[in-house]
Amino acid sequence: MKKSLPWWLRDLLLLSGFVAVLIGLSYGLEAIPISGIAYYNRILVIMGINITLAVSLNIINGHAGQFSLGHAGFMAVGAYFSAYLTYYHFAPRLDKMPAGTEQYVMQNVYLVIAVLAGGLLAALAGYLVGLPSLRLRGDYLAIVTLGFGEIIRVLILNIDKIGAARGFSGIPHWSNFFWVFLVAGLTIVISWRLVQSSVGRAFLAVREDQIAAEAMGVDTTKYKVKAFVIGSFMAGVAGGLYAHYMMYLNPQMFMFVKSFEVVAMVVLGGLGSISGSVVAAVILTFLPEGLRSVKDYMPGGRDPRMVIYSIMLIVLMLTRPQGLFGRRELWDFLPKRKDRIPTEGRDEGDADSKLDRNAGPPVT
Repeated sequence: MKKSLPWWLRDLLLLSGFVAVLIGLSYGLEAIPISGIAYYNRILVIMGINITLAVSLNIINGHAGQFSLGHAGFMAVGAYFSAYLTYYHFAPRLDKMPAGTEQYVMQNVYLVIAVLAGGLLAALAGYLVGLPSLRLRGDYLAIVTLGFGEIIRVLILNIDKIGAARGFSGIPHWSNFFWVFLVAGLTIVISWRLVQSSVGRAFLAVREDQIAAEAMGVDTTKYKVKAFVIGSFMAGVAGGLYAHYMMYLNPQMFMFVKSFEVVAMVVLGGLGSISGSVVAAVILTFLPEGLRSVKDYMPGGRDPRMVIYSIMLIVLMLTRPQGLFGRRELWDFLPKRKDRIPTEGRDEGDADSKLDRNAGPPVT
């Protein structure tokens, strides 16, 4: 009997293959001789960032069952803090180094450090918000997280060091297709592994019935805070990559509308479905761009994209309120392999022996 590889070695081999594919795609997309390829590459990068945001919010809203509307705030914390580090500390050091391989390697090292630092600060913010407020449920929790996102935005408006209301410009362009989709892939794997672990089972127990989970000994507040911390960390990382790709940040980018967009991706894909969040992020990233051409056929040049976009979401919620995938994954819809039915006959014995076997004990 063949022995399967250890899980860590199997994951390492898959990660190596995934990295190799991303490297090939990142160089291949830039080399395609098509007009407007930079625009399409930009849409793909935004799509990868949205995948990370949707999957991370799905941990909070879908797996742990907590309705959060503050994801844009966590994204803003990671974006601004990582941009602050690179602009004021890492970029000046990099400029002093001679151009070449060493500078390129250090640029990527600094990017990873800045993005992880932004994610950690966002996780700390998630912990500080979650610890006192996650004793609340439902609409009350949504209001608290929505207020947190607005508090973060107002604080940014009053910090002149990071641009305040005029925006933060001059951020180094260090993020690219490779880093964005590497983080998106890692976010999907981490979310999947988390759901299969004991922590993920506790998340699901809290989601299904919090009172029953508490009766079974699950510390519901502890696990809700864990879900918030993990989801906010990933949102902060996505914000850091976003900042180093756009090269400019403005508090208007992180208004509550951004949180609603991410919530729409999670609800559209299905609460609790990882692959549903990925598919919905792809759809809701490309849909506004695909509807851009409709504007040319409207009288007065009006832009009907948001109206069509809203109508489609309303129709979907009326016809399929559980989302595209519900709580199932994409592979659950694939046809299952049926076991082969044996063609050879079995020795069933004769009728008399069957009767003897099925007969009960003699009555005395």
